[in-house]
Amino acid sequence: MLKRRLIPKLQMKQSRFSPQQMVLVTTVQFDKVVEVGDPVSQAKIYQAQAADELVFLDLDATPNSRKPMASIIRKAAEEIFMPMTIGGGVKSIEDFRLMLENGADKVAINTAAVETPTLITEASERFGAQCVVVSIDFKQDEHGKYSVWTRCGKAQTPLDPVEWAQKAEELGAGELMLTSIDRDGTRKGLDVELTARIAESVSIPVIAAGGCGVAMDFVDGFLKGKADAVSAGTFFCFQDQNPMQTRAHIANAGIPIRLHT
Repeated sequence: MLKRRLIPKLQMKQSRFSPQQMVLVTTVQFDKVVEVGDPVSQAKIYQAQAADELVFLDLDATPNSRKPMASIIRKAAEEIFMPMTIGGGVKSIEDFRLMLENGADKVAINTAAVETPTLITEASERFGAQCVVVSIDFKQDEHGKYSVWTRCGKAQTPLDPVEWAQKAEELGAGELMLTSIDRDGTRKGLDVELTARIAESVSIPVIAAGGCGVAMDFVDGFLKGKADAVSAGTFFCFQDQNPMQTRAHIANAGIPIRLHT
């Protein structure tokens, strides 16, 4: 049976005190930002705590129209020996190549995937579908209707998340990463309803993110959301619980997950 994955998410922004330095941050609904430390140092801790993979997201790259910061990815790759997905500011095949050459195993695209869908296909054909992760950020309006948002949650699109997920798979995506903007950083639990709808509508792996507050939220993500992996940032930064402890809760719920490093 395919084992489920536990994936800490490291969101990065340029430090307010030193623009050349990237710092680890947490967010609430993609808005409120709290600086919490050094991303590479934290990544090393997650590796020691038996995380399956890591996701690094550069939150400044797209809003500031700059290239992804390859230097910090290269630094992380020199010290981290687990699969890494890198996202933020990737707009072209050249950006994909830059990330992969500097240590990324997978590259996540969001805004570029919506604005230039052919990039999904081109990257998949050039580097392999397993390298292409389409990130889908979504919100729910007052009527309960979901829509896809881009540009770090600032731009609404007319896309339905389920339909866009299916299209992304058709275009060549090898994996999907779903994040609820409404639940991001709130610790109120994952949006398992939409996650399950998407997971049941595609044949590629689905990562659920946005809202984990207690260990049971991870269990719900796997059982109710039918996700292949659950990713969290705020949970591991502010909870007195590390990935090894969370993994034990998941295993105790009867979910197949790796227990040993």
